[in-house]
Amino acid sequence: MGKRIKKMVYWLVGLVVVLVVAAFAYLQHPKFGHLPEGKRLAQIEQSPNYRDGEFQNLIDTPMFTEDKSFMQVLFENLRSSGERLRPLDNIPAVKTDLRALDPNEDTIVWLGHSSFYIQLAGRRILIDPVFSEGAAPIGIFNQAYAGTSDYTAEDMPPIDLLLITHDHWDHLDYPSIDSLKPKVAEVIAPLGIGAYFEQWGYNNEFVHEGDWYQSFELGEGLRVHLIPARHYSGRMLTRRKILWTGFVLETPEQRWLFSGDSGYGPHFAEIGERFGSFDFATLDSGQYDPRWAYIHMNPEEAAQAAEDLRAKAVLPAHVGRFTLAKHAWDEPFQRFEAASEGKDFRLLTPMIGEPIRLSADQQFGHWWE
Repeated sequence: MGKRIKKMVYWLVGLVVVLVVAAFAYLQHPKFGHLPEGKRLAQIEQSPNYRDGEFQNLIDTPMFTEDKSFMQVLFENLRSSGERLRPLDNIPAVKTDLRALDPNEDTIVWLGHSSFYIQLAGRRILIDPVFSEGAAPIGIFNQAYAGTSDYTAEDMPPIDLLLITHDHWDHLDYPSIDSLKPKVAEVIAPLGIGAYFEQWGYNNEFVHEGDWYQSFELGEGLRVHLIPARHYSGRMLTRRKILWTGFVLETPEQRWLFSGDSGYGPHFAEIGERFGSFDFATLDSGQYDPRWAYIHMNPEEAAQAAEDLRAKAVLPAHVGRFTLAKHAWDEPFQRFEAASEGKDFRLLTPMIGEPIRLSADQQFGHWWE
């Protein structure tokens, strides 16, 4: 009996060792990235938004509204289920030939969730491209909705500018960034994300990192501003070592805003005061939950943010491709539409891949129905 128990113990110890070694080897995959160090970390430490070893939001922003840990919330989600978290059928989408679009025509194409293809001032721009079927360390745990993965890196024309808002899996996707490498001329991202791009083989000379309210002139009348967002960063368990941001794209004729992931806060009114008004804005309005109410907006808050920004046209973002919260997948569209009634902005609800031309009086249907 003693020999049998010893043998079982040896097997268990061996199994644990194998699992630990396998986990360590898996975590060396380049998709997990490296945290900033050396000169990059020294630059971060000069930021007024970096204190006590991490980036801070402009106002106090706990990750959870209740005194709970990430693991507690994770287990709560595993124990509970929501209704209609995913669509039963394929999401209707349009497969536009992006390479055939006139690059001199200002155009926005929503690629699902928070990914956008943009043409502005003759530049081709990508924001947070996620072409993968999954948005998690192990993609099978967060699969894209059927019908939402038509676009790949191969479908993209040469990209003049790649913009990344932060390092979460549903915004910074290693396979997509790696596949885009031959097509991307320049990258603009918040402080710290350059460490990922350096590891992934991008030339540091063409990767520009910035702090909130820092601007980059790209010539021919296009300026890119980084703007505050109320959120956090972190690819695994380490939090807030890399900055998170939204973007303003500005030309002499147009001013467009992309909020990135953000809870509601006074920064929207401040941005509106700084820039005046916006011709177009995409606003985080999905994956909300009362337990993390500070780091994502619900549709009513997004409608208020649109008013704070004095936006003329608004597109919901962080919706339509992945389920990260317990609300029905189509609820953000329904609530945003109701919250937009009587407001001064026009709510735009294109299908994935359907071009938006602000110069045209386009009408979009309720495709989610």
